[in-house]
Amino acid sequence: MIAALNKLDKQVDDMSAKLPALPENFRELIVKFSPYIAVISIVFSLPLVLGVLGLSAVAAPFAALGGLHAFTGFSLSIIFVIGNVILTAMAIPGLFARKRIAWEYMLYSVILTAISSLISFELGSLVVGTAISLYVLYQVKSYYK
Repeated sequence: MIAALNKLDKQVDDMSAKLPALPENFRELIVKFSPYIAVISIVFSLPLVLGVLGLSAVAAPFAALGGLHAFTGFSLSIIFVIGNVILTAMAIPGLFARKRIAWEYMLYSVILTAISSLISFELGSLVVGTAISLYVLYQVKSYYK
């Protein structure tokens, strides 16, 4: 799996090199404020995740009565949200220190979001959201050592 991720990283890196670069000062701002944005996203996501987990625990017995299809999709998207929250939380210390592992955690978060969008058939989010996220992420890649 690591080889596949390295191959994907190389391909996206090659594609992003052909795209116009963001201005240097804008990239600096992204790198400077990204840890704070990550903290804010965690703060706003945690109550939602905890609330939904409580709601899903209450709704689980009724899933058998109404059919499991809708509940399964709901549960699957919650799993992806929890994964994104965990990856973002793991990246925060490294984002402050500008470490490469933090950048990789954010890349994994983008990939996880893309997989979630694909499974949910959210094609607009898959194409546009993933493209923008990867573009910005690869624009600031050189800042993380």
